[in-house]
Amino acid sequence: MISDANATWLAKLGFAARGVVYILVGWFAVDAALHGGEIADNQGAIGSMAGGPLGPVLLAIVAAGLLGYAIWRLTEAAANPEQITRDAKGSLKRIGHIVSGIAHLILAWTATRLALDLGKGKIAVSPGDESARDWTALLLDQPAGRVLVGAVAVGVLVAAFQQAQKAWRGDFIHDLRGDAPAPGYVCTMGRIGYGARALVFLIVAGLFGLAAWTAHASDAGGVAEALERLQSQPGGKWLLALTGIGLALFGAYSLVEARFRRLHVDLPGTD
Repeated sequence: MISDANATWLAKLGFAARGVVYILVGWFAVDAALHGGEIADNQGAIGSMAGGPLGPVLLAIVAAGLLGYAIWRLTEAAANPEQITRDAKGSLKRIGHIVSGIAHLILAWTATRLALDLGKGKIAVSPGDESARDWTALLLDQPAGRVLVGAVAVGVLVAAFQQAQKAWRGDFIHDLRGDAPAPGYVCTMGRIGYGARALVFLIVAGLFGLAAWTAHASDAGGVAEALERLQSQPGGKWLLALTGIGLALFGAYSLVEARFRRLHVDLPGTD
């Protein structure tokens, strides 16, 4: 059985893995804006690691970290170690932990199957878009399907608001260890990163909202589709480049968190 100490170490590794993934997503976005390359989402960024000589090793490390991060998020939601209030605001925060945990479980599985070559080579650069449309089609086939897809849109919109709130307040910096004050540029880096995520999440929420309105699953999309929509706007080349830089800065801040964030995973039943 995994111990609390090992789970905490894996969660820290997860911040590092998340950082690498977002740096790659940002890199692909900037390359697409400036040189016409392909836009990649989180899963596509992980897939890009598969081709190198150390690809399986790197993917195994990333998979372990993302699994640890997922366990931490799900433990937060279940055990409530941060004493999140039980009002509506607290409930939304715990739901956010659950969604984050599930999302990182999916990313961990993506890295694992690539490390073991279960996917028979590299994956597409934007598999998240296809998954979003598949899930939207499944929901639309259910009773009150448009309401269900609309609820997904609202959930992503809430996540966008939470990211924007962090960018505005900058209070996320208090999660770092207080034995030495963080330099101002670290907070600035995080604020830009959270702002970029808020923008991407806002567009994704709009895509799900459009799918709910039209009842067409093809209107839904994930991170890559959101970045492509951004690129299609007037001045989209620079909007995409700036957003890519922001996402890469979020990745860089995640690396800082991997080293300095106050973190302890208290697994249920390990006391």
